[in-house]
Order: sequence, then structure tokens, then C-alpha cells
Amino acid sequence: MSSTLVHNITTLVTNDPDRGTGPLGLIQDAALVIEGQNIAWVGRSQDAPPTDTAHDAHGRAVIPGFVDSHSHLVFAGDRTQEFNARMSGQAYAAGGIRTTVAATRAASDEELGDNVARYLAEALRQGTTTLETKSGYGLTVQDEARALRIAAEHTDEVTYLGAHIVAPEYADDPAGYVDLVTGEMLDACAPYARWVDVFCEKGAFDGDQARAVLTAGKAKGLMPRVHANQLTYGPGVQLAVELEAASADHCTHLTDADVDALANSGTVATLLPGAEFSTRAQWPDARRLLDAGATVALSTDCNPGSSFTSSMPFCIALAVRDMKMTPDEAVWSATAGGAAALRRTDIGRLTPGARADLAFLDAPSHVHLAYRPGVPLVSEVWRAGRRA
Repeated sequence: MSSTLVHNITTLVTNDPDRGTGPLGLIQDAALVIEGQNIAWVGRSQDAPPTDTAHDAHGRAVIPGFVDSHSHLVFAGDRTQEFNARMSGQAYAAGGIRTTVAATRAASDEELGDNVARYLAEALRQGTTTLETKSGYGLTVQDEARALRIAAEHTDEVTYLGAHIVAPEYADDPAGYVDLVTGEMLDACAPYARWVDVFCEKGAFDGDQARAVLTAGKAKGLMPRVHANQLTYGPGVQLAVELEAASADHCTHLTDADVDALANSGTVATLLPGAEFSTRAQWPDARRLLDAGATVALSTDCNPGSSFTSSMPFCIALAVRDMKMTPDEAVWSATAGGAAALRRTDIGRLTPGARADLAFLDAPSHVHLAYRPGVPLVSEVWRAGRRA
């Protein structure tokens, strides 16, 4: 197995406090060694071992590839008109999802697959090396299963979200739709997915319905995650903690009890600032969660309705500016935090044994991701030991 030395790194973010300074485990004047798909060594450049080849970082900072643990990429069409209306004063409501459902159902498999590939490539260029994505724009047995099949052709992190909203055909029979989601639809979808999710929200699914969906998914071997407390206060966070979900996502409207539950559990609070930016909604209070001891992840929520961005650097800048996170906290949450939300230990860090997913920044420090918002700082990306 050949080895490659990446050297002349001004600042290396390892996300291992034992390897360097602070929670990010920062190493200055750093180098790392890649063997195959993994990191074999990290440290000061002067201590680097001999390798077969070398790659000069040219004084740039290097961070772990971003881990985007929440997106909705299997869709067709867009909702430009809805966004334009909302920016003119119309409030966002969950029902807008139905527009995308109609377009997605009408699209071909090829069109949907091309869209997923395009948005994954767009995210990769911005430093995202691991990306979760969901179904949820089909809402029939056939359309949900094909969405997950298409998603699984592009990423290992696939989530069954048949319980996104009640399908239009079941508008007068939500209980019947829950039966479908937990029965025939689940049977068809489970082979393609790792996760089960539910939009636990007024206008979507209440606590009892969400519990039924997640419990049925767990019985099929799918691990739960929850769209929780985005638009209003509700039972989503408490349900996520009770069912040991990997993450409760959005977490905008939290009671003290919700914060305490997250802080004393293994459930990650995944914050999605792109959604608040795109809907002019209340920002999640990341500071409150962090100070309580909760694990926080950042993700894009890339979707055509409420957060049409694939840019993790943009979300980092929003988190620092409007959610009271420090630059170090935001970078950790966009890398190691996302890995925790996916219950992965092989990504989100640059330490021996981890997958060699690297993002090179045209800057001397990771702080520039927030310091220079909107600037395309990611100049080079490596995934699994190879330049992307």
C-alpha cells in the first residue's frame, strides 16, 4: 500500500484534543500521512515519516471533510415562486412540500438520479465528503422506494422519510396514511435505507403518529432520527431522546426540559441555519444548547423549499453570526458533530485510522470560514485518500 505525505499545512484541524491545541486539536506547521483510504499519521512537519509520495499544501489550512447529516436531494422542480412570495412577506408552512411531491412523482428515474448526482458534486466542491439524504417527496409506496433506491446509488447514508407530510390522497385519512407508512411502504423501503425519520410538527405528524412511525422503523432495523421542534414547540425532541434517536433536527423551539433532555442523552441536536435564513424564521439558540452540554451538529437541510443550499461554509458563517457559536464550535459541529449525528467514528476527524477526507482552505486558518463569508475558500478536496 502506497503512502502519501501531505505537508506544508499551516493549521491542521484534527478534532482530537489529544493531538493538538484546544477542542479542535489544532496542529501548526503540520503534516499528515495517508495510506490507502485512511489517515496513518498526523503531527508536526518536522516529525513526518518517510513516504512514497508527497503533496504540498502550500501553506493552506486543512480540515476534515464536512459531514452533512441532513438533506433532501431526491426531488424534481424547484419552488422559486414560493421563495419569492415568502421573501415578500408570506409565512412558510409545511404544505409547500406538496408542490415538490407533484414534480417528483412526475419525474423519471434518470432525472432524479441526475439531480442527486449534481447536488452531491456541488456539495463536494465546497468540502462536503459525507452527505445523508432522504426520501419524502414521493409519498406512495412506489415513489418512496424508488427515491431511496436512487439515493442509495449515490450515498451510504440514506433515510426513509415516508412520514414527511400526509400524502394528498390521504388528506382526509391521516391514520390510514400512517398505516401505509408503517406497513407496506416501510416493507418496500427498508432494504434501501439505514435511517427512519418523521416530520413531527403541526401540519405534519403529531407525537403519537411519529412514535408509531419510528417504532415500526426500528422494528425493521432502521435507526431513528426526527424532524423536531422546527416551527413550534412540540413533542419531537422528547420523543427523539426517548427512542434513542441519533439526532433531533432543527431544534428551534425548545423548552428547558427539551434542552436538558438533549444534554443528558446521546441524541445530537442538529441545527439547520439555512432553513431559518431562507424562511426568515427564529434562529436556533446554539449557545443555549452548547452551554447545557448538548452535542450540536450543523447541516445544510438542502431542499428545494426551505433551504436550497448545499454549502456547509455558508451554514458555518450563519451559525457564528446568528446562532452565537464560536468559529471553533461551528467547524467542529460541521465535521465531528455531523459524524456524531450519523453515529460514525471513521469520519469528521483527521487522526490515525480515520478515513482520509480532507478539505484544503485558501486561508491560514479554519476561522476564515466565518471570517470571510461567501468566499469560496475550499480549493481542494480529498475523499477516502484520493483527490476528488
